[in-house]
Amino acid sequence: MNRITDIKTTEDIFPEYRQTPIGLLLEYHNLNRPTDKYAQAQLLIGTCMDNRIHLRLPVNFAFIIRAGGANLRYSEFTVSYAVAVGNIQHIALIARSNCGMVNLSARKSQFVNGLVEKTDCEKEWGEDHFMHLAPLFEIGNEIDFVLSEAKRLRVRYPKITVAPLFYRVEDNRLYLIKENE
Repeated sequence: MNRITDIKTTEDIFPEYRQTPIGLLLEYHNLNRPTDKYAQAQLLIGTCMDNRIHLRLPVNFAFIIRAGGANLRYSEFTVSYAVAVGNIQHIALIARSNCGMVNLSARKSQFVNGLVEKTDCEKEWGEDHFMHLAPLFEIGNEIDFVLSEAKRLRVRYPKITVAPLFYRVEDNRLYLIKENE
């Protein structure tokens, strides 16, 4: 089953997101909507820290939090600040293809050896560091994780609209994720 929906026209945007900042994000990025001027952020975007993610957005349109795997569990104060002080009513949570936070255990030696080589730390410290923190950042499957993170944020912030999206690095496009499958 294909759980992602490509946005090629405004009609492809799910009805609950049309005429909202989430719909505008999709229009700006995928449909090349001319950018409007904004005095304050309309949206909070939580996305992966990957440097290949480049979103087409107007200036001042969004607050952006970048974290491995788009995992906002450890950025919750910042999310709360954007909602309470920044007056944000919409959150776009964007997972990406081939995320490095998937199957972290397969990268353990690369992680440890890279730390030893680049920081001159002890190998034992690097291994302990990985074993202690990797379980906190492992996300499993990208789509399943972003769906669960969207649900978690909806429980925490019940009046805020949270949309799970997917970014394909291969084509630089945003996709909506179908949640009821």
